[in-house]
Amino acid sequence: MTTTLTATEADALAAVDEAGIARTLLELLAVPSVTGSAAESELQHLLARRLDAVGLEVDLWAMDLPALRADAEFPGTEAPRDEAWGLAAVTPGGGDGPTLVLQGHVDVVPPGDPAQWRGDPFVPTVVGDVVHARGACDMKAGLVANLAALAAIRASGARLRGRIAAHFAVSEEDGGLGAFGTLRRGHTGDACIITEPTGGALVTANAGALTFRIEVAGKATHASTRDAGISAIDAYLPIHAALARLEARRNTAPDPLMSDHAIPYALSVGRLRSGDWASSVPDLLVAEGRLGVRLDEDPAQARAALESCVAEAAAANAWLRAHPPTVTWPGGQFASGRLAPDSPLRDLMRDAHADAVGGPRLPERGAPYGSDLRLYTAAGVPTLHFGPGDVRLAHGPREQVRVSEIVAATRVLVLATLRAVGVR
Repeated sequence: MTTTLTATEADALAAVDEAGIARTLLELLAVPSVTGSAAESELQHLLARRLDAVGLEVDLWAMDLPALRADAEFPGTEAPRDEAWGLAAVTPGGGDGPTLVLQGHVDVVPPGDPAQWRGDPFVPTVVGDVVHARGACDMKAGLVANLAALAAIRASGARLRGRIAAHFAVSEEDGGLGAFGTLRRGHTGDACIITEPTGGALVTANAGALTFRIEVAGKATHASTRDAGISAIDAYLPIHAALARLEARRNTAPDPLMSDHAIPYALSVGRLRSGDWASSVPDLLVAEGRLGVRLDEDPAQARAALESCVAEAAAANAWLRAHPPTVTWPGGQFASGRLAPDSPLRDLMRDAHADAVGGPRLPERGAPYGSDLRLYTAAGVPTLHFGPGDVRLAHGPREQVRVSEIVAATRVLVLATLRAVGVR
């Protein structure tokens, strides 16, 4: 559907500062806000000043980490940290209208091998319309779109019936501490748009992801007499094969929203540690990985499936029967989440996209990764993803985003936000 823009909508779109979007992106990318680092906190303070300059009422607070970790619903973390800063802001005034949250996370994953990058991952490289850097699409482009949409609406002088909130969260990459703490502080809304990179689609559902650890015992001996010992590496191999079979079973007949993905609910072992001396048979192997949680699946059921898989593999092996492997669940624990089928938020976004930038109607998809979406939906806030960039480029040395994509996403956010909160 294409509608005639109101004068307020036209004014707000005209106030989108395209040159300012490019400058802000470069500024945010230059802050190496790796999860748990001091720079993550630095970026929260920088963004707080930005929100204050736009005229929002800002709440910047040091999170009570011991209290949050003691909460029965704490989502877990993986990166060590001494502090975490929450940041939420809201437009002043407003009447009886709803509150729309524009949300994004400030943390980025480490850059990996520097030799794989064209230069310093935290010194943005600009080639025409494309900006390369760690965090370019995941998700500082989304943060910029949120800031630019807020700035344009404020600059237009629009008189809002409801309120616009901005939630900027730390620690999304390793579990969702930031969003969890923001919601626990009482910041909420009637709907939420998370500007994760969606590549021109609406993402209305997320699979979950659970971090697991499997410890497998062996029997140490000198390598020259290895037949007198049991290698923990060899003992682990039947478990690894069983995990592959479990992944295949869990990916039969996935939800239609996940049909675009070859493996919607991936099970991956990302780290193996074994042995402390090259000439010794190792007496311990530790495998750490990630288990995908199916849409609408209770995470407890997913954990039970993996634990049963390991137990069955052990039961079929004489050494493992006598020395059962242990399974624990450290780190991030992402449940799945989805937008309700009857939520008006998806059509609001589709209509705003048609009116702001045109083109084909936005397709709807699910995503195979966990995100803050599941925390907002669990709190009763209808939530979806829509933002600039291609998630397939995230977390790698080719991470990039087009500035034109951020501009287009900003224009969609402007219209969707005005229509969600209402104008007087």
